Amino acid sequence: MKHMLFLLVTFKIIKKKLTKLRERMGFQTTHNTMKSKDDSNNTHGQQHSLIPRALNLTHHSLTTNNTKFIHSGYDSWLVTHPSALSSFDRLMKGVNGKRIVVFLDYDGTLSPIVNNPDRAFMSDEMRAAVSEVATYFPTAIITGRGREKVKDFVKLNNLYYAGSHGMDIMAPSVPINQCDNTTLHTNGNGVPFQPAKKFLPAIQEMLKRLEDVIKGIEGASIEDNQFCVSVHFRQVHEKDYNVLEEKVKSVLAKYPLFCMNEGKKVMEIRPSIKWNKGNAIEYFLDTLGLSNSNNFLPLYIGDDRTDEDAFKVIRSRGQGYPIIVSSTPRETCALYSLRDPSEVLIFLSRLAKWRKRF
Repeated sequence: MKHMLFLLVTFKIIKKKLTKLRERMGFQTTHNTMKSKDDSNNTHGQQHSLIPRALNLTHHSLTTNNTKFIHSGYDSWLVTHPSALSSFDRLMKGVNGKRIVVFLDYDGTLSPIVNNPDRAFMSDEMRAAVSEVATYFPTAIITGRGREKVKDFVKLNNLYYAGSHGMDIMAPSVPINQCDNTTLHTNGNGVPFQPAKKFLPAIQEMLKRLEDVIKGIEGASIEDNQFCVSVHFRQVHEKDYNVLEEKVKSVLAKYPLFCMNEGKKVMEIRPSIKWNKGNAIEYFLDTLGLSNSNNFLPLYIGDDRTDEDAFKVIRSRGQGYPIIVSSTPRETCALYSLRDPSEVLIFLSRLAKWRKRF
């Protein structure tokens, strides 16, 4: 009995010391959602100071009575990909008079990921926040969805849309009057820019073949995104996934000019041309007359692998804020992070509120 009491007391002492150690290292302990401390003490306004610096931290583990204590992997990841909310004031100080241009993904960013892709609706609160941001900053949604479909989801006319991972862009044909009485002159001609237009016949043919081969697989569905095809398998039984993948690849083998990438529970087939969300950003900037300007900061928020192309473009410019939406650690070119669409909503609302002050 004395031995058991001694172990219990020792266990409590070690646990208390470990908690203090973690707090000294900059972590807060809160239920299951741990966040790094606000690093707003580092308030240098220079652009290079806004790039997160990795700290030499090691995971400490302790085993007592077969119980293991270890730092959350997400907490460690936040050290190099700090929260855009915690870092908000510091990010805005880095703007330093430059114009912000906002780029947004849709699924998993402005709307939650849902089982039925046709019901990926954004909330009224999110719609209001995006509309307000677009009032103050040039704003574009770049998505893998068809352009018309995502526009129908968003239901806003004061921003620009790029569908099919940037292969279907509607460039504005008139100057954009901003609330600060400045004007952005555009080079668009009022018609969509579609670099993969010649692939449309093959895409329609492929759609029919895919619909035929997946008929017997419960939960599988095909989405026509005009310049790419999405095969959704979120509701497919795990045992049927390999069969579905083989069937999709058998169809794809007949179209050597197309490639397939896998996203969040979706296989996406698109033309093998050098065009992605990163190229779409460059096209928008060129259309807005900003491609050769250093007086602006691009901000991109996205959650999927296809958004990495956009993150890379922003980082290559040496200025701007690539922000990934993720509640789990992952490899990414983004510099900052938000957990989920609810945090995206808070961030966009704060961005609009910040701009109102000027």
